[in-house]
Amino acid sequence: MATDIDLALRVRSALAEYLKRDVTTIKPADALRNDLGLDSLTTIELLYRIEAEFNVEVPDADLPGLVTVADVTAYLQRRVTQA
Repeated sequence: MATDIDLALRVRSALAEYLKRDVTTIKPADALRNDLGLDSLTTIELLYRIEAEFNVEVPDADLPGLVTVADVTAYLQRRVTQA
């Protein structure tokens, strides 16, 4: 099983690849919309990629709680641990 640090890096790496940015420019406190510039459509596209990468399903009801990179990481840590 991946460690929390590995998972956090995988989330940041997935974001960096999607946004075509250096992974070091993406911080856990970055807000997906305000800091990384994702709109509703790109947020959903990114979440599809994360679902595929981590083999989890993110229900629509959970989306409002995924505001920052750290939120996404913590959410995936909980989901991966449950699986």
